[in-house]
Amino acid sequence: MSAAAEAQLLSRCRRGDAGAWDELFDRHYAAAARFIFQLGHRFTREDVEEICQEVFLTVIRSLDTFRGQCQFQTWLFRIAANKARDCHQRQTAAKRGGGQVTLSLQAQDPDGGFVLEPPSPLPGPDLALMRAENMALVGQALETLGDACQEIIGLRYFADLSYDEIARSLKLNPKTVSSRLSKCLDKLGVAAQALLDREKKTSASV
Repeated sequence: MSAAAEAQLLSRCRRGDAGAWDELFDRHYAAAARFIFQLGHRFTREDVEEICQEVFLTVIRSLDTFRGQCQFQTWLFRIAANKARDCHQRQTAAKRGGGQVTLSLQAQDPDGGFVLEPPSPLPGPDLALMRAENMALVGQALETLGDACQEIIGLRYFADLSYDEIARSLKLNPKTVSSRLSKCLDKLGVAAQALLDREKKTSASV
């Protein structure tokens, strides 16, 4: 869909056109679900569906705050990453027997407050892993990294955003984006290799 066509679709949504909302959900729901699933490989199908519902409820309530400084999908994925992180924190707190994390369904500023990062032309075991059958291993490796690295890598490789798109949405210099992502990819490669070595040792001992 062209930028002009999407702007028109969003305008119809703001006017309360039910058909436009259906079209918007149909166009973006599956991509948001894939993005959420990749951010947390331990999420169940039910978790992903629940997070998606929270994401689109926030979109409905906050669409008027979207000013078009970035692509709509960029804005949507930022909300999705925040909601996925909230869910992960709730699950972690529940496992530890800790307190509950309050979830707000009315994001005051869903297009801000994010510390993510973007792409890098670095070849290496991390990129090779992300391309193929070892996606589950990559998901486990991602969970050993901090939230910022999870989000940066997710936006670049799962949401397929460009350097410029990420830089605009994060208000960063593209060179800063590249540098941050490169460091996160290095960390991912080390973490993935460590998990792979562990799996090999386990298999060898069986």
